[in-house]
Amino acid sequence: MYQYILVPIDGSKTSERAVTEASAFAKLCAARVRLLHIVDMGEHVYGYQTPHSYLSQTRPQVLAAARQLLQRTRSELEAQGILVDTELCESTGAHVSDIIVEHAVDCGADLIVLGTHGRRGIDRILMGSDAERVARVSPLPVLLITPANTKRAAHTSGMRTLDSNDMQDAV
Repeated sequence: MYQYILVPIDGSKTSERAVTEASAFAKLCAARVRLLHIVDMGEHVYGYQTPHSYLSQTRPQVLAAARQLLQRTRSELEAQGILVDTELCESTGAHVSDIIVEHAVDCGADLIVLGTHGRRGIDRILMGSDAERVARVSPLPVLLITPANTKRAAHTSGMRTLDSNDMQDAV
């Protein structure tokens, strides 16, 4: 089964749900988890700050918050007896999805568990979907975790969707 699970996290609710699902898989398979947080520093440049204030204040604050997120999540998983390592990556303009897939392959992961924000319609067109792109380009399995409030459409094929609480019985 799975031995090494990559879980990209961003602090969102769907990211937290992805960690919960990954921890269930890790316990079931005695797998190790790698938490990956990608910081796109371009999102933290506001145009009014000087290069010095960006380098001395903004960047260190953003990286400190990222490290705290990784450490807090790591501690939660380790308290459950799961082996965890973490990685913080600064994006230099690459697609987040490409960074996730590259890290998964490089670290030898055999599963990616990833939260998706569930964008639809114009939001999806304008914002894109990193999670969808990961699922399309990844050479390894990807488990997409949707927001808690996502309504499930009936499958025309007769398939059914399981709640995570029902997954234990299905495995």
